[in-house]
Amino acid sequence: MTELPAGETFAETHPGRYWHALEDGRIQCDLCPRYCKLREGQRGLCFVRARENDQVVLTTYGRSSGFCVDPIEKKPLNHFLPGTPILSFGTAGCNLTCKFCQNWDISKSREFDRLQDRASPETIAAAAAKLGCRSVAFTYNDPVIFLEYAVDVAEACHARGIKTVAVTAGYVCDEPRVEFFRHMDAANVDLKAFTEGFYQTLCTSHLEPVLDTLTYLKHETDVWFEITTLLIPGENDSEAELEELSQWVMTHLGPDVPLHFSAFHPDWKMMDTPPTPLATLQRARRIAVKNGVRYAYVGNVHDPESDSTYCHSCGAMLIGRDWYQLSTWTLTDDGHCRACGARCAGVFDGPPGDWGRKRLPVRLRAA
Repeated sequence: MTELPAGETFAETHPGRYWHALEDGRIQCDLCPRYCKLREGQRGLCFVRARENDQVVLTTYGRSSGFCVDPIEKKPLNHFLPGTPILSFGTAGCNLTCKFCQNWDISKSREFDRLQDRASPETIAAAAAKLGCRSVAFTYNDPVIFLEYAVDVAEACHARGIKTVAVTAGYVCDEPRVEFFRHMDAANVDLKAFTEGFYQTLCTSHLEPVLDTLTYLKHETDVWFEITTLLIPGENDSEAELEELSQWVMTHLGPDVPLHFSAFHPDWKMMDTPPTPLATLQRARRIAVKNGVRYAYVGNVHDPESDSTYCHSCGAMLIGRDWYQLSTWTLTDDGHCRACGARCAGVFDGPPGDWGRKRLPVRLRAA
């Protein structure tokens, strides 16, 4: 555990954006497609956006469930500054209700006293710089619900030349989507399945807004993004669904958006569902590659071959990975294959980092 002085801290509510008053006296939150309608003192489903003094406020501004320096590959991002460390943090709450949530103790938290680390945006940016991190990740719970805090942190990071990364389910309305991603350099979007039934039954949400986010990122921003789908046995792992998902990606996003197929482990309200077999993940990867996806990976399992990056032109291994440890590296500093010169899609800036598998918890001490 590394401790850093925190400097200025925050513990108050913060004015929220994206809401409007209704004729019946309620206020509607317009941040995400849930459109929660609130009377005075009520909270939205996310639990962190509330009505207070006739406005929507963010109740977790400046409060975190913890900070940790991770490998960038853990987000997962395989094509964004490989091998570099990233300062990661989240808050509490979520605007989805996924029964399989792997971070349920944070995303489903209703106990704000667990948010023990408090820090201003500038303090977080300064800590990232001091720790040698190339980027800061908003993760553990969905940063869309703490948009105001994430945007302020992003601005402080960019002032210091530090990149920002959103790990998100992409469940956000059009107008806030524009503001949020205008401040992000990279994202991993959790495409939970490719059926409306899955989203309604297991997440009490909808698929279409997530697809809208993905197409928006591809065609209207410069944000580098990758996609993760957690494959749950019997729920979203059929061959037909994986065919449809990968074909949609090819048609709407193109061949260069990386897909990560990750293993489910029993958690939260799905303890009786078995873990995802390695063979299922490998089958998903083969389907994606067959349909033209150039970069497809498996996750949450040990499979170096399926987690490495290969040249789409000549087939040479460009980046070898063993868990989060990089091995082979045959890219030029700007991301071209040394064997044939083909460009590897992504954000590459000089030689790879050497952070490896390390995980460094960080505590920002109150000044």
